[in-house]
Amino acid sequence: MLKEVVVVEGKNDTAAVQRAVAADTIETGGASLSPEVLRQIALAQERRGVIVLTDPDGVGEWLRRCIDAAVPGCKHAFLTREEASKNGDIGVEHASPAAIRNALLRARPVHWTPVEQISWETFVAWGLAGGAAAKQLRLRLGEKLGIGYGNAQQMYKKIQRFQITEREFLQAMAELTGQSGGAGHEASHRDAAADEGGAGGTKLYV
Repeated sequence: MLKEVVVVEGKNDTAAVQRAVAADTIETGGASLSPEVLRQIALAQERRGVIVLTDPDGVGEWLRRCIDAAVPGCKHAFLTREEASKNGDIGVEHASPAAIRNALLRARPVHWTPVEQISWETFVAWGLAGGAAAKQLRLRLGEKLGIGYGNAQQMYKKIQRFQITEREFLQAMAELTGQSGGAGHEASHRDAAADEGGAGGTKLYV
C-alpha cells in the first residue's frame, strides 16, 4: 500500500491509480474543491502525506494551486499530456499503469519560499525563454524533471519551488540539447516576459 494518499479529480482517475498501485485516494469532484474535501486532504497530509495527481490541463493546475494554498507541503506528481490523452480527451484516467507509477515515484513537494539555484540569466541562456523553440524545450524539460509544463515565468518559478538543483537542471538540459554548457541563446527580459503572455522518496506497491 502506498503510504501517501493520492488526490485525483474523479472516480475514473481513482480506478486508473488503483490499476497501477495499491493506494487510497481523495477525489476533488472535478473542478470543484469544497471545504470538506480540503479538510480531508489536510487530515491525510497530517497523518500520511499527500500526492496530488490532477489532469495535465488548466483545471488540474488550478486545483494544484488551490490545494497548495490550503494545505502546504503536499507532494505533486505529473503526467504529460501525451501520457494522459486518448481520442482528444485529457485525464489521469487515460494514463497507463506504468506512466502513473513513474509519476508517483517522481513526486516532489512544493516549497513556496523559492530557492534560486538557477539564475534567470542561466535559464534564458539555455533557450528556455524568448525564442521560437522555447515552448517545446520547456515542455520537454518539464517532462524530464517531472514538474509539468509552464510558460517561461511559470517554469522558472516551478524550478525554484520544486527546488531543482543546478546539477539536475544542467544535466537535464545537456541531455535535451546535446550541449554541456549554456546554449548561448540571446534573449532579453522583455522577450521572455512576452513569451506566451509573459508573466522525498516514495515506495510503490503494485
